[in-house]
Amino acid sequence: MRIPILKLDDCLLVSIQWELDDQTALQFQEDLLQKIHETSSNGVVIDLTSIDFIDSFIAKVLGDVISMSKLMGAIVVLTGIQPAVAITLIELGIGLDDVLTALDLEKGLEKLQQELGE
Repeated sequence: MRIPILKLDDCLLVSIQWELDDQTALQFQEDLLQKIHETSSNGVVIDLTSIDFIDSFIAKVLGDVISMSKLMGAIVVLTGIQPAVAITLIELGIGLDDVLTALDLEKGLEKLQQELGE
């Protein structure tokens, strides 16, 4: 099952609605990077509101997706991070120090637009 990636102006919106398995996470990584390349998007909002927990592999893939997106010139905002997910990411040492975050998708879009100077 693929995670939908929507284009809104020069940004991409991703709302992950179910717990990810390893294969889906890797497919998402590939799909998002391809979509950034195809659309020349400047920003990505990844909404994790529906994710209650995250394992070490998925956490690593998420960190990699953020780093790879930045290398391709896209600003990434994570939204809706649940407490258990935040704890897991920090405990696993996934470096999200310079990652923009917001409480929900709406605030994430606002933050991204501010960063892009819109």
